[in-house]
Amino acid sequence: MELSVLNIAGQETGRKVELNDTIFGIQPNEHAIYLDVKQYLANKRQGTHKAKQRNEVSGSTKKLKKQKGTGGARAGSIKNPLFRGGGRVFGPVPRDYSFKLNKKLKRLARRSALSLKASTNAVTVVEDFTFETPKTKRILQIIKDLNVSSRNLVFVMNGNNDNVYLSVRNLQDVSVMRVSDLATYDIMRARHLVFVESSVEGLNEMFNLKNEE
Repeated sequence: MELSVLNIAGQETGRKVELNDTIFGIQPNEHAIYLDVKQYLANKRQGTHKAKQRNEVSGSTKKLKKQKGTGGARAGSIKNPLFRGGGRVFGPVPRDYSFKLNKKLKRLARRSALSLKASTNAVTVVEDFTFETPKTKRILQIIKDLNVSSRNLVFVMNGNNDNVYLSVRNLQDVSVMRVSDLATYDIMRARHLVFVESSVEGLNEMFNLKNEE
């Protein structure tokens, strides 16, 4: 699959970049995508939720009323979950939500997500660029010239680019990521992916088939 390389003014440079079919042209495995996104979200959960059970609630242990003769149900403790201020039945307790996935499955999920975006024309390649100083207006102009939506837009760089990162920091739905940090969740959440030219080669190195043997 070939894509034309654009400059930051949105004009074609006359060069084309080859998108590896093993990354951008496979049959997407939706279940692999589901598992990888599920793991990503689960691993981000703190799991610090806690509700007090009846043995943890402070209060008297005195029997509230006599066992029989009141016409009502038996009540032995003010900590009864049926009473206001009592303990909670089967309440949440701190736990670890994280789980593991095989590396091959995670690679398959990322390739599937990238193939989905490529099939919907949600991938653009631009020549490498940088800013001498952070400037949000310049990023907004680039987005306008590239004719892409600024909602959930991700710029994928091949390495750290502090000035570009600082330029988009004030934009709520635009982000900058290194290609090595690109997760399946980030790909699926993005409406459009803008790769700089060198990051395509970074993808090829990251998904080197020799690493999967």
